[in-house]
Amino acid sequence: MRSSFRSLLPALRAVAARCPPSQICTSSRTYATEAVPDYEHKPSHYGQPLFQSHPHLLRPNELTPGIPSEEYERRRKELMDSLPSNSVVVLIAAPVKYMSGNIFYKYRQGSDFWYLTGFEEPDSAVVLEKNASSRGYRMTLFSNGKDSAKEKWDGPRTGFDDALNVFKADDALTIKAFPAQLRSMISLYSNVYIDLPQSPRKNARSTKSLLRYLSPPVNPRSEYETVVESLSSSRRKPLAPLIAQLRAFKSVCEQQVMRMAADISGRAHAKTMRFTRPGISESALAAHFEYLCSLSGSQRLAYVPVVASGPNALIIHYTSNNQVVQDGEMILMDAGCEYNGYASDITRTYPVNGSFTPPQKELYSAVLSAQKALVGFCTEAEGLSLHDLHRRSCDLLRQELKQIGFTLHTGDLERVLYPHFLSHPIGIDLHESSYSDRGELLKAGMVITVEPGIYVPPTAQFPKHFHNIGIRIEDEVLVGEKHPVVLTVSAPKEIADIEGACQGLLGLEPI
Repeated sequence: MRSSFRSLLPALRAVAARCPPSQICTSSRTYATEAVPDYEHKPSHYGQPLFQSHPHLLRPNELTPGIPSEEYERRRKELMDSLPSNSVVVLIAAPVKYMSGNIFYKYRQGSDFWYLTGFEEPDSAVVLEKNASSRGYRMTLFSNGKDSAKEKWDGPRTGFDDALNVFKADDALTIKAFPAQLRSMISLYSNVYIDLPQSPRKNARSTKSLLRYLSPPVNPRSEYETVVESLSSSRRKPLAPLIAQLRAFKSVCEQQVMRMAADISGRAHAKTMRFTRPGISESALAAHFEYLCSLSGSQRLAYVPVVASGPNALIIHYTSNNQVVQDGEMILMDAGCEYNGYASDITRTYPVNGSFTPPQKELYSAVLSAQKALVGFCTEAEGLSLHDLHRRSCDLLRQELKQIGFTLHTGDLERVLYPHFLSHPIGIDLHESSYSDRGELLKAGMVITVEPGIYVPPTAQFPKHFHNIGIRIEDEVLVGEKHPVVLTVSAPKEIADIEGACQGLLGLEPI
């Protein structure tokens, strides 16, 4: 007999109590208490939270919440050790993005830049020069540095001394010196690893677009054109694929941050189920989910959420979220937060009134059975790739649908009922890398999503009682050597637990 979430709670609490700090636990992270905040330092002296200014967010050894300084050092060393002699790496921070005019969006650092430095300020760059030192490289960090006049408007910045002491740079220089310094540095190396920003045209790369990052308006343009031309030589090599190989495997610290992001999102899913009622708007549910995530420390949502009621669930990326929820419908909610630099990605489908109808329950059970089987295959020992997993998902869904009365013809499943891919890597980015290979075998330490779905249009070849039902069930799975770990266990998935969450039987309240 299938156990419900409620019956497992005592066991989960016991496991959490025994779980050592080095492992992933179900309990929330304990905030640092080693130092008393010095309110004389309010506002902060730094351009981002550090332990010295935000001991409630970071532990003493952490450079960013949950990630110690030593881990950033390890990442850089692994990258530089993998490069041939006479190599240099150049990374540029993400630009500030604007909604309209001078109204900017909340800043988010470029993922690769953040992965190697932990530095969260715009208008910055880093150069790593491979050498024969014990460290293996020399690091130069370029940034704006302190500027009291600008800080009065935009907030504090990290000074050059702290770039050396906190971020472990060997040298710290103003970003205004970056073009000239870069031209001088790259002339010394045979292998220049750098990624040029994308041009406005999709999938097009342009060296000229780099000018936006290299040329402050106060300096003549011609100097930077020379730098760009030098970067366009045969010595230039792509950097992103190399960093993607490092990011594919999550450290224990990363796993713990991702588990916390998943817990925040999972609890928000459960409480949003309780908050749902006929007559409420999809936008209200989206807002409630985001509020709960923010209340738990999330910095932003990881993506625009899908809150699709009834037939809207047949639209895979339905993000309008502007219709009213009706009694008897189901909600397909695909939503996740970003927490301390790492994304979460969860999809749950649940009944608006708290109880599945017989057809809803039958189709949901079919998708759930396939999804749980697929999660079990997410181990290194299985020797499968993402392509292999997707093929198995098609086989499993085909079997499940036949058992509940579907007569499938060629193309019905892959083109109509299940038109999307099963999985993608996840980490700092929602879709961790465009350089990931779906044919690569899964290895322990990778984190992927498992998200089969069935979307039944109101057409005659499919059973009428399933028409206009869309169901997707998505979890994040940490690949293990022999056993997978579902990071998103906080989001109810079993039918009994979903109905219990909706009806308030699990002790959950909407807030």
